[in-house]
Amino acid sequence: MDVTSEGYSGSKKLHDEETAEIPETAHQISTDSWFQVGFVLTTGINSAYVLGYSGNVMIPLGWIGGVIGLILATAISLYANALIAKLHEYGGVRHIRYRDLAGFIYGKKAYSLTWGLQYVNLFMINTGFIILAGQALKAAYVLFKDDHVMKLPHFIAISGFVCAIFAIGIPHLSALRIWLGFSTVFSLIYIVIAFVLSLQDGLQAPARSYDIPGTKISRIFTTIGAAASLVFAFNTGMLPEIQATVRKPVVENMMKALYFQFTAGVLPLYAVCFVGYWAYGNKTSSYLLNNVSGPIWVKAMANIAAFLQTVIALHIFASPMYEYLDTKFGIKGSPLKIQNLTFRITVRGGYLAINTLVSALLPFLGDFMSLTGAISTFPLTFILANHMYLVAKKDKLTSAQKLWHWLNVGFFALLAVAALISALRLIAVDSKTYHVFADL
Repeated sequence: MDVTSEGYSGSKKLHDEETAEIPETAHQISTDSWFQVGFVLTTGINSAYVLGYSGNVMIPLGWIGGVIGLILATAISLYANALIAKLHEYGGVRHIRYRDLAGFIYGKKAYSLTWGLQYVNLFMINTGFIILAGQALKAAYVLFKDDHVMKLPHFIAISGFVCAIFAIGIPHLSALRIWLGFSTVFSLIYIVIAFVLSLQDGLQAPARSYDIPGTKISRIFTTIGAAASLVFAFNTGMLPEIQATVRKPVVENMMKALYFQFTAGVLPLYAVCFVGYWAYGNKTSSYLLNNVSGPIWVKAMANIAAFLQTVIALHIFASPMYEYLDTKFGIKGSPLKIQNLTFRITVRGGYLAINTLVSALLPFLGDFMSLTGAISTFPLTFILANHMYLVAKKDKLTSAQKLWHWLNVGFFALLAVAALISALRLIAVDSKTYHVFADL
C-alpha cells in the first residue's frame, strides 16, 4: 500500500534523478555527504545528555551492568537503525519520513500512530534539551553569584527563548552545515573538561562507594528506567528524516554515517560516562559538571559550551515537526521572505514555548529520559524496526531469521511496558519530593 501519495502525507509525489519516488517537501533532499550526516548523528549522541549518563545510567546499574549495558545498547541500536536505513527505498519509493515508511508497509492507521509516537518522542527529547540548557546556564551562573535570586525555571525560560531564536534563523536541517562544526567544538569542550576534571578528582579522592542505592523494590524500578535511558542515548527516532538529506546512494551512504556514529561517535560518550562514575561513585550528579572541582573559568566555559551545543542539538530533533508544518502550509522560497519569517516566528516560537513551559513545570531530566525511552524509543527504534523489516522482507527471510525478528519484537515490547511503569513511578516519586517549577 502506498500512502506517500496525496491524502496521507498531504503531498504529491516527485521523482528524483533515478527511479525512486519521493514525496514533496519544503525542506532539502539528497544534498548532504555521508560525513555531514554522520556528524548530525554524532551531535545527537554527544549532546549535553552525556553529562547525565554517569548519574542516570551507571548509578542504577553499577559497573558490571552499566558497562555491559552500554556496549549492548550500542550494538542493538546499530542493528535496529541499520534495518530502518535499508528500508529507505523500499517499494521504489524514498521514505523521507518515519511515518511514510510505516504507512507504506502497514496502512493509514499505522501512519497516524507512528506520527503520534514520533511526535511524543521528539517533543520529550526537546523538553529534556531545554531542561539541560537551563541546568547548564544555572551551573555557570552560580559559579559567580550563588544568591538564589535566579532559579532553574528562569534559566529554562532563557534557554527556550534562545532555542526559538536559533530555530527561526535556521530554516531546515541541511542548513545547519557550519553549525555542526561549532557543535563538535562545543561538545569537545565540555566532554574534555568533564573528563579531565573528573579524572583529577578521582585520583585525589578517597575511596568511594559504587553500591547501587535503594531498597530491593526501588532498585528494580531504577534498573529498568536506566535500561530505557540506555536506548535513549543512542537513538534519534527520526532516522528516515536524517537519511532523507544524504546524497545517493542513500542506503550505502547512510550505513557509512551509522558506522561512524557507532564507532568513533560513541567514544566520547563512553569516556565521560565511565570516568565520571569512577570519580564520584554513587554520589555522581545527574549533571556531571555539578560534581567536578577546578578553576571557575574552566567550569564556566564547559557549562556555556554545554548550553550552546544543546541549542544546536535541539534543532536537529525538532526538524521533523518543522518540516511537517513548513510542507503543510507551503513555506518555500527564501527563508528571509517576510511570509516565511513570520511563519517561523509564530509557529516555531509557539512550539518551543510549549516545550519550555513543560520543561519548567517538571524539570526531572532522568525521568524524562526513562519515559521517552519507554513510550517512544523502544516502539519506534526496536519494535517497529524489526517488524517492518520482517513484513517488508518476509519472502527473502529464512524461518530462523523470521523467528529472530519476532523474538526481538516480543522482548522489546515487554521491556517497553516495564520501562513505562518504572518511569511513571519515578515521576510520581519525584513529584511528591519536588513541587512544580522546582529549583533543582
